[in-house]
Amino acid sequence: MGIAEYWIVDYLALGASRHIGSPKHPLITVYQLLDGEYQFMQFRGTEPVRSQVFPNLSLSVDDIIAALQLRQK
Repeated sequence: MGIAEYWIVDYLALGASRHIGSPKHPLITVYQLLDGEYQFMQFRGTEPVRSQVFPNLSLSVDDIIAALQLRQK
């Protein structure tokens, strides 16, 4: 379908340890379409999330998780 980029936000750290590491922590995986195949990068904690679609984005995983938790209240 040619989707340039998509994100999987595992804010509850429910993914398998082999995918998200151990100990488990909230994780954002960004998949980017490069030369017809998806490549991925994973981001945790205060690490800034990098995006080709949103190059000026200035958010960390912790920022995004905090925003999700505020919405749930």
